[in-house]
Amino acid sequence: MHTADFVEWFRQASPYIHAFRGRTFVIALGGDVVRDGKFFQLTYDINLLTSLGVRLVVVHGARPQIEARLAEKGLDTRYHHGLRVTGADALECVIQAVGQVRVEIEALLSMGMPNSPMANADIRVSAGNFITAQPMGVREGVDMMYTGEVRKVDTTAIRYRLDDGEMVLLSTIGYSPTGEIFNLPLEDVATSAAIALKADKLLFLLDQPGVVSEDGELLTDLTALEAEQLLAKHSHPHEDIKLYLPCAIRSVRQGVKRAHLISHHVDGSLMMELFTHDGIGTMISHESLETLREATIDDVGGMLALIEPLEDEGVLVKRGRELIEREIHRYSVLEYDSRIIGCVAMHPFLENKMAEMACLVVDPAYREEDRGEQLLKHIEQQARSLGVRKLFALTTRTAHWFIEHGFAPATVDDLPIERKQLYNYQRRSKVFIKQIAV
Repeated sequence: MHTADFVEWFRQASPYIHAFRGRTFVIALGGDVVRDGKFFQLTYDINLLTSLGVRLVVVHGARPQIEARLAEKGLDTRYHHGLRVTGADALECVIQAVGQVRVEIEALLSMGMPNSPMANADIRVSAGNFITAQPMGVREGVDMMYTGEVRKVDTTAIRYRLDDGEMVLLSTIGYSPTGEIFNLPLEDVATSAAIALKADKLLFLLDQPGVVSEDGELLTDLTALEAEQLLAKHSHPHEDIKLYLPCAIRSVRQGVKRAHLISHHVDGSLMMELFTHDGIGTMISHESLETLREATIDDVGGMLALIEPLEDEGVLVKRGRELIEREIHRYSVLEYDSRIIGCVAMHPFLENKMAEMACLVVDPAYREEDRGEQLLKHIEQQARSLGVRKLFALTTRTAHWFIEHGFAPATVDDLPIERKQLYNYQRRSKVFIKQIAV
């Protein structure tokens, strides 16, 4: 990456850095990430997140390690609907494999090699009996034996560790109040922990790049309802998607703000998902991330970030913070995941049954999905409710866009008298007018 590209990326990442400080993330990864050596690179990302003030809970699985232990002892592997049937002999292998993976993870997180991304790292890892388990019992005639499910998460103890600056490591072993040990599904531990902690994010690292449509297109964000509909009609989703997407839906329906499905095969996928606006996987939210609403005084900073570059280029007339604050009731904003990505203003001239649409701006990264048209329709609706019959706009650069959206060329003389008196003849802006249907 060139220096200029790095600087630009870092600047774009700064809003996320501010937003994530003090937030709780739960990251779930299978034992294959450790087995294949992928956790080595992941430690760099975990170290960075920790240094940025993110409160981390990492949940690890150990399926391939358990399989290896069973094979060594000549024991058969039994599954029922994707869940391991854990007998007494298998439980011994589970305990050994989970312990092995946990030690490997703790060792990698303890690195502090000079001249590496882990230099001066100070990650303190806390692991313990944070999960109370109960037996799954008999499922469809199959006794699951020592395969269990989460009964309770000790959120008080986990938050105490997080408040003390520690990273909490959860395994797929749980303990019952009677002292029994149970083998728990990774997705159950991660989802239950995220819900109980009211986590800001739940991130599953999987074999797939995320949720893809039947046409093979990566779906970067879905609502819980959209994800359910996709599962219902998708005849052959990947096993990881069948396993983790329902958990993502459940988590956001029960208070987790965002759930993410991302590939563990891409080095840095965690950073790309969290610190870029497009991400690299699929993000699940309870409701749509995008809203169009009336602006408030708290939006002025985000609006200026959109407007000022265009003012510097001469595309927009300079307004300044004071004028925008004074006229904030005239503005509407388009918000995506708490970020202002578009704005527009309407100035009515009711005596003439006309209104001006001004300051129509969309973030360059979001211009490909007709958001400008979305803002225009919003203004048309507002104008119609006020009895406005003509909407006009002045522009020096985007004449074709207005023509494509139903505006016709006009002259300065067609403007209301008040607006005509304010016309800047040095800018020589072109005038366009659109009839508003009743």
